[in-house]
Amino acid sequence: MERTSLCLPVVLLLMQCSPSCSVTVSTNEPKVEVKEFSDAVLSCLFHTEIDQNPRIEWKKTGKDVSFVYFNGQFKGSFGGRATIEGATVTLHGVTQEDAGEYRCEVSAHLDIVNLGETNITLKVLVPPHTPSCEIPASAVTGSVVQLRCWDQQSIPPAKYSWFKDSKPISPPRRANATYLINSQTGILEFQSVAKEDTGHYSCLASNEVGQPKMCEGKHMTVEDVNVTAVVAVVLVVCLLGIVCGCGGLLLHRNGFLTRHRGRSFWISQCPGAAHISSQTLHRTEDTSNVNYIPPPQEDFKHTQSFML
Repeated sequence: MERTSLCLPVVLLLMQCSPSCSVTVSTNEPKVEVKEFSDAVLSCLFHTEIDQNPRIEWKKTGKDVSFVYFNGQFKGSFGGRATIEGATVTLHGVTQEDAGEYRCEVSAHLDIVNLGETNITLKVLVPPHTPSCEIPASAVTGSVVQLRCWDQQSIPPAKYSWFKDSKPISPPRRANATYLINSQTGILEFQSVAKEDTGHYSCLASNEVGQPKMCEGKHMTVEDVNVTAVVAVVLVVCLLGIVCGCGGLLLHRNGFLTRHRGRSFWISQCPGAAHISSQTLHRTEDTSNVNYIPPPQEDFKHTQSFML
């Protein structure tokens, strides 16, 4: 009974001290979105019960952890373009390299729970850039043709719309439309292009961050037959025929296409070729003589006598 009476005040003391003798860290805005080249405020609020001079650290987390603020100074690329008030950090002129996850850590060594932290996500918004457009110069009627438009730098991703001769192309409302528009990927596809589709095409990229941007555009001509390609193929074939014909004629005149001329030329141009050729002929004759067996000779006998 005495032991119980002694332990009870200690337990009550710990229960009263634990919540108040600890550091607490929080933030007003866990997700921060700002435009590129503007200022980003990363709020960090803390409370300590005993330690009035806690240590404050900021880190950028991810695949690698790097210090932003440590030992009273900003580190790395944040030096000279960031300020701190209390534990709240302001980054000036943020870019895409600054986007990511940040952690504020407060250490109060005199408190019972002496470490607290909070996390903040920074997203840097980027207005549209001038998109890149891929528009064929010519096409054949009835074929499938794709016009492409993309902007890989805008955040959030841009949406795309197409123009023909400076007039917007409305998204198809009929199921059997001859073209399709994907505002997310920026692809304008003609499933069966016709002559009426000839014109000057351009693409507009837009998001809610900044002013939309349009590519320079290009003229597309739709023809029944690709005359340019046919003429090019005919010219190439004719040129190859002329070159082959002239080459064969020159070889024939110089005797390169005859067997005797070719052997004589080879012998005259290759050192030692005549010696090798004569040895080869002698070996051939010797080989033929080794296997030769003369026919047997029969004795000639007179069966009758002739008288003159």
